[in-house]
Amino acid sequence: MDTVDPVLRAPMPSPEPGAAVERALQHGVVGLAGGPDEATTRRVERFAGHPVGTFVWTRDVEGALYLGRVTGDLRDDPAGSEVMLDHVRDCDWLPQPVPDPDVPAAVRQTFARGGRNLQQIHPGDVERLTADLWQRLAR
Repeated sequence: MDTVDPVLRAPMPSPEPGAAVERALQHGVVGLAGGPDEATTRRVERFAGHPVGTFVWTRDVEGALYLGRVTGDLRDDPAGSEVMLDHVRDCDWLPQPVPDPDVPAAVRQTFARGGRNLQQIHPGDVERLTADLWQRLAR
């Protein structure tokens, strides 16, 4: 059986709505906020543990969904801390949002539930659908 790359929801909340997502798209990263607490440390460790090639979805303030693919290891980004992107990984983002009809249902459902944390998307065949979409749109 073929292995499939994980698919994550990366909401990247920030004090100024949309600022973290905008920075991530402009700088080719995906990330999350830092903090001294144990829960944040565990989130950062889980984020670091996902393999290069992991797919990530994020959403801008208008609700458009962007698809990216992790290309690097975890690193600190002091310049990103003002928008709560303290811990980042390099990421290739598609240059345009994914057209809504092409977004897998599991991705839409995960964002519709809300939440501010990075999380893996599991339901259905989201991994295969996302990989097929990446192959088609990343040309």
